[in-house]
Amino acid sequence: MKKLGILLGATVVSLSACVSPEGATGGSDTRSMGTVPENVRAIAAPGQDLSDVRLNNADGCFVYRYQGPVETTYLPLRNRKGQPICVKRDEAPAA
Repeated sequence: MKKLGILLGATVVSLSACVSPEGATGGSDTRSMGTVPENVRAIAAPGQDLSDVRLNNADGCFVYRYQGPVETTYLPLRNRKGQPICVKRDEAPAA
């Protein structure tokens, strides 16, 4: 019985390595912007990497790729006041 538990635990751990974390790829609910619109660049707070900005289809807000010391994930793109930068639903840029 103890060996079965160890085997199941090892299987779960090994299979979890096959799954790509959603944050690292941006997830299927985001789409790449290509180039960031100039008006978004103008209001984005400094210190955010604008080389890989995506639009979150779920809420219409921009996210940028953050490469931390441990992981890479997408964080909300914020303006100088700390608020997320979003587009109106009817103004979403074409893919």
